[in-house]
Amino acid sequence: MPSIFDQDLPRNEANFTPLSPLSFIARAAEIYPQQLAVVHGGLRRTWAQLYARCRQLAASLAAHGVGRGDTVAVMLPNTPPMVEAHFGIPMSGAVLNALNTRLDPETIAFMLDHGEARVVIVDPEFAPVMKKALALRKSGREMLVIDVADELFGGPGERIGALSYDEFVAAGDPEFAWRLPEDEWDAIALNYTSGTTGNPKGVVYHHRGAAVNAISNILEWDMPKHPVYLWTLPMFHANGWCFLWTLAARAGVNVCLRRVEAQAITDAIKAHGVTHYCGAPIVHGMLVNAPDEMKQGLPKGVKAMVAGAAPPASMIEGMERLGFDITHVYGLTEVYGPATVCPKHDEWNALDIGERARLNARQGVRYHLQEDARVLDPQTLQPVPLDGETMGEIMFRGNVTMKGYLKNAKATQEAFEGGWFHTGDLAVQYPDGYIKIKDRSKDIIISGGENISSIEVEDALYRHPAVLAAAVVAKPDPKWGETPCAFIELKAGASVTAEEIVAHCKKHLAGFKVPRAVVFGELPKTSTGKIQKFELRKQAGSAKAIDV
Repeated sequence: MPSIFDQDLPRNEANFTPLSPLSFIARAAEIYPQQLAVVHGGLRRTWAQLYARCRQLAASLAAHGVGRGDTVAVMLPNTPPMVEAHFGIPMSGAVLNALNTRLDPETIAFMLDHGEARVVIVDPEFAPVMKKALALRKSGREMLVIDVADELFGGPGERIGALSYDEFVAAGDPEFAWRLPEDEWDAIALNYTSGTTGNPKGVVYHHRGAAVNAISNILEWDMPKHPVYLWTLPMFHANGWCFLWTLAARAGVNVCLRRVEAQAITDAIKAHGVTHYCGAPIVHGMLVNAPDEMKQGLPKGVKAMVAGAAPPASMIEGMERLGFDITHVYGLTEVYGPATVCPKHDEWNALDIGERARLNARQGVRYHLQEDARVLDPQTLQPVPLDGETMGEIMFRGNVTMKGYLKNAKATQEAFEGGWFHTGDLAVQYPDGYIKIKDRSKDIIISGGENISSIEVEDALYRHPAVLAAAVVAKPDPKWGETPCAFIELKAGASVTAEEIVAHCKKHLAGFKVPRAVVFGELPKTSTGKIQKFELRKQAGSAKAIDV
């Protein structure tokens, strides 16, 4: 029954506006028109200039018939056109589909067909892959292909499209009267998960979630006005964890980085006064393990955000030596990138490095504007005891959660069963409410009926000074069913034997958890630096066992 507060108090244009990160760039251009927005090689653009280009991009898309509900795909590195795509494409009413630049032509072809892309914008570096993908498409749908030119690529590259990007943008009206979405539930982006079996799933973001998580990023980092942000994280990965929109809200500086290399990172930090950057552990490891002469002159107090795996003690200690402040976050594509954070408490500063690393390695608590994140029993959906021991599944609910999976009602229903988003990540929750991942449900190793957390074994491996990266998967065993198999990437110049690794693990793990096979070599990784365990599982069956 309506209450008195529902009578003659309608929602209208004066008291309600759909939430969208597009509002952020309009404000940045209005309030800070001359503030630097984009740095790329010798290129500099202000927020007023960036906003004008985004409006031009939107105008040209609209002139080509692109509008609400259409998909515009991009295959771009961390360059200015990618920044513009995150605003200009949704300004036209369309949905941005940022493609993973390391995928094969077959997978790209699937995504273009499944997402029903009407336009694709391509960097010259990826033109050969895109050319093959376009030929492999099955839909036969007409598609406009636009070529990007970039001086930092090192050459003109192959032209596969009908138009050049700069010509396309220049044809648009810099005063284009774009509009906010009619409904904040409208889609703003489509991101495909990196499926390990079958076709990847298309994760659909809405304007509300994009805006809300962009603001949450500010709150988690206490981000001031005009931060200088270095793009080591791929912008295609969960839309750069929403930081493209975050930077617009703070009128910050997007320092573009075409290739993620230690020298390029350190040079950019020194040259531009970088204050913030994000990345997987491997990115931070690049800096920690870079030659001392490369690290000389790095400013203190740079804020770094790490996700993808718990930061080992060696990384935290190395970052502290650099004078960097590292924040651990956790999330998935389905929750707009990071959706939990491990806030540090002042009293932790008095603890030794080992204890600080243990506390900082936890996935933490929900983001400010995410309604809930907790560990639940996957069968009953009841919270597990906050004892740091009882295992359950991490689940989310709230505004920082996807609309669902594109054209996949069954997967969407399963993901949201019981009113929670099911991550598939197994974890415990401590008395202080902080969450700690123990494993992916598929990564638990069951040896002789005992559950072994691959993350626990990996933590032990990271304590060895020669280990740069480590991953543990199940190896079939005729007696035990499964045993741990360790894949190890060594630091440059380091040398260690499998027997020495096993001896090291015995000091830190129960006997049944010690790896029974050790394989050395470079680990396969995704474009975001995550180790591809599914590739290692293929190898584990043939890995040679050793006596433990």
